[in-house]
Amino acid sequence: MRHWQRFLIVLLLAIGSAFAFWTAPTQDGWIEVQQLPKEARETLALIQQGGPFPYARDGIVFNNFEKLLPPQHRGYYREYTVATPGRRDRGPRRIVAGKSREYYYTADHYKSFRRIREQP
Repeated sequence: MRHWQRFLIVLLLAIGSAFAFWTAPTQDGWIEVQQLPKEARETLALIQQGGPFPYARDGIVFNNFEKLLPPQHRGYYREYTVATPGRRDRGPRRIVAGKSREYYYTADHYKSFRRIREQP
């Protein structure tokens, strides 16, 4: 198999995985607010009330370089730190907020996301 053929196969598998993530049953692509760690629920509440935020970088633009969130214009997403007990740094956990008031949680520093489902 040639190099370009292997590349094409890997690319098609990646596209298929991304499509599967966004069309997956809700239990796979979503997380209920109650299932979030306590610190994430606290961060979500701060986001919804407009702060104040404990970390200087909270509220900076999230550029979606990983392309795991739905494509949007630059500045649409903002990121917020979710404290990780026992860590002195910001740790890997974040909530990314979209301008349409949708929220995504990552526990692994942008390697994966789950959309937060809020109860009506």
